Amino acid sequence: MSYAVKEIYVTLQGEGAQTGMRAVFLRFAGCNLWSGREADRAGAICRFCDTDFVGLDGPGGGRFADADGLADAVGEAWGTQSSHRLVVCTGGEPLLQLDAAAVGALKARGFRVAVETNGTIAAPPGLDWICVSPKAGAEVVQRSGDELKLVFPQPDLPPGAVEGWAFRHFFLQPMDGTARDANIRAAIDYCLRNPRWRLSLQTHKLIGIR
Repeated sequence: MSYAVKEIYVTLQGEGAQTGMRAVFLRFAGCNLWSGREADRAGAICRFCDTDFVGLDGPGGGRFADADGLADAVGEAWGTQSSHRLVVCTGGEPLLQLDAAAVGALKARGFRVAVETNGTIAAPPGLDWICVSPKAGAEVVQRSGDELKLVFPQPDLPPGAVEGWAFRHFFLQPMDGTARDANIRAAIDYCLRNPRWRLSLQTHKLIGIR
């Protein structure tokens, strides 16, 4: 299959358990919970997304004809250093496109392959790290993995509704926007009262990197 990619770039992971790690971000275009157009946001399942995943016009973006071409582009973005290779597959919703062929091609080039998904599509085999960020109103089928990262607060999806899922790490991530400071305080309070949960901040925004 071919792959539609918004952007490919090197950065430091800004959220969750892998915060601070050097990684190539492979951002696939498209999502199944929102079109990405502001005109459609009010009617979307996910109404708070802060990511531009529309089009193929970002750095390194484009359409890749096959898994090897995609993996070569990720390898070029990483550079010549051969150790500690990490690619974070994100979106939009990466599992609309990320398949076993792409995972295999990335691993053949020495990458540890992570995915950040809304969990509405089952993950392909071979992934090294699965992070699920569930959204209220969406049916989640991927209820196991390494990291559950719940954007907080979502009145229709409280933490208690998902804490029985099979993840190693449970994070609350305060929702960005005009109420961000209040959401941070609410997330801190929840974590203090419920020690299974850890606080995740979007550190890339705090320090001014992508």
